Amino acid sequence: MGCSINSVGVFCGSASGVGDVFASQAGSLGAHLGHQQLSLVYGGGRVGLMGAVADGCLSHGGQVTGVMPRALVDKEIAHPHLTQLIIVSDMHERKAKMATMADAFIVLPGGTGTMEEFFEQWTWGQIGYHRKPIALLNVVGFFDPLLTMIDQMVAQGFLSAQYRDMLLCASDIKTILSKLSEYEHPPEKGYDGNPP
Repeated sequence: MGCSINSVGVFCGSASGVGDVFASQAGSLGAHLGHQQLSLVYGGGRVGLMGAVADGCLSHGGQVTGVMPRALVDKEIAHPHLTQLIIVSDMHERKAKMATMADAFIVLPGGTGTMEEFFEQWTWGQIGYHRKPIALLNVVGFFDPLLTMIDQMVAQGFLSAQYRDMLLCASDIKTILSKLSEYEHPPEKGYDGNPP
């Protein structure tokens, strides 16, 4: 049956990482979204991978909505050319707004903030707060150690294999977008933390 996607929430770093490959892939992701007329919802920044994905989407005619807490806007890191910039009170409101606006999520490399956003949306999907797909764009194997840790969670009985499988992952942008559109949501967790 698949998943109807009109907008994609992207979580990614406000830094560019080492070398050019991360920013290049972020820009390419944005370009693909714009080309396919998929709206981008992201954190609103103009720096690092955040700026690259927004610029890539805007340069290909895409609609880009940034969601940013007032404190960060005041530090003048907001992207000045977005289709829409939504200013919120804090990080909790930012994540809630992005979760509401996006039909699917893609995670690019980033730091602790990116990981926190990723884990929250993945967890929310497991417990039924939403039924939206989430994918890791595994640029040059960035997420390999994380995937090893997640597999350890399954092996040691802390994560059901079906919830491991709901986490999509690929190193190719076209493959990621295809997986998002084909996504089928698993059953939600029971109240005991285990699948029903």
